[in-house]
Amino acid sequence: MAGRFTSPLHDERIAAWLGIALGISFTSAFATGLVSHFMQHPQGWMAWPSRPVNLYRVTQGVHVIGGLATVPLLLAKLWTVYPRLWQWPPIRSAAHAARRAAVFALVAGSVFQLVTGVLNIAYWYAFPFFFTTAHYWTAYIVFGALLIHVVDQWDGTRRTVMTRPRDAVGRRGFLLTAAGASGLIAAATVGQTFTPLARLAVLAPRRPGVGPQRLPVNKSAAYAGVVAAARDPGWRLTVTGRVRREVALSLEDLRALPQRAARLPIACVEGWSAEADWRGVRLRDVLALAGAPADARVRVESLETWGLYRTSDVAPDHWRDPLTLLALEVNGEPLALDHGYPCRLIAPNRPGVMQTKWLYRVVVT
Repeated sequence: MAGRFTSPLHDERIAAWLGIALGISFTSAFATGLVSHFMQHPQGWMAWPSRPVNLYRVTQGVHVIGGLATVPLLLAKLWTVYPRLWQWPPIRSAAHAARRAAVFALVAGSVFQLVTGVLNIAYWYAFPFFFTTAHYWTAYIVFGALLIHVVDQWDGTRRTVMTRPRDAVGRRGFLLTAAGASGLIAAATVGQTFTPLARLAVLAPRRPGVGPQRLPVNKSAAYAGVVAAARDPGWRLTVTGRVRREVALSLEDLRALPQRAARLPIACVEGWSAEADWRGVRLRDVLALAGAPADARVRVESLETWGLYRTSDVAPDHWRDPLTLLALEVNGEPLALDHGYPCRLIAPNRPGVMQTKWLYRVVVT
């Protein structure tokens, strides 16, 4: 079999350097992915801060853009090491079998994460499972297998990268090509998070400034099935639950309250984000009208009748923040229907799916 794989690119040194790059990339993706997951699904002991305002925007941008940039590195690594998949006999001992099982989990899990991740940011759900759950649990498998692989290969990799090869021209070109492809992908997508480079974001599914009122939209009012309810002249925002008095406010009532402004981003799990100028009523002012206690947790509910994110919880640190608004306007105009008319939540350092649109009820618990 050895004679079939004569290319100098099937080389331990190339594999070692690509492995180091992938190790850094996968560790970054794992850490930022956990931030995203636990911001959306916090455990009882977790309290995510409302500041810095752009924390989620940055971490999720790094997660998605870095993940896309990893694709050429993984393909190059697989090309370099695939002859080892044809080793014979395939299993030589119990220890060798365990090592190969860990490598299989690492390779299969890595390919799964990157393929489904790319499909997710492209909004093409060509798989029967829920992406978020599968992506989350597979991340633990991949990172665990990565740690095992690093421990197993540490000494060999260290010796390999410290050895100076005699003929490095072809190998260096291969590594530079893989690095260049990763850099090109990053450059063509970073504008979806870093607004000054938005024009370069040719591979991004959403770009800042593109959409109704110069702001992208993930879910339209028609898709959510709320057009009639949102336009109902009898619409009221109700504050109920653990309050001294229930409050029901019409759109005119909300506009009559003191209006505040905030410049905040919508930052989505798919990696795109866009800042906008929002204007509306502070959530804490509306809760004060109802006499909500200072330690209360708040659930905001949308006119949507289905979907995992038709409600979201607002912890005390967030609803007490002066930048957390029940927004009525965006970029100097009344909210468009697709941006949450008549009223939506906008708060600092929250995932876009938790910036709930088309509000009709606030429940204090």
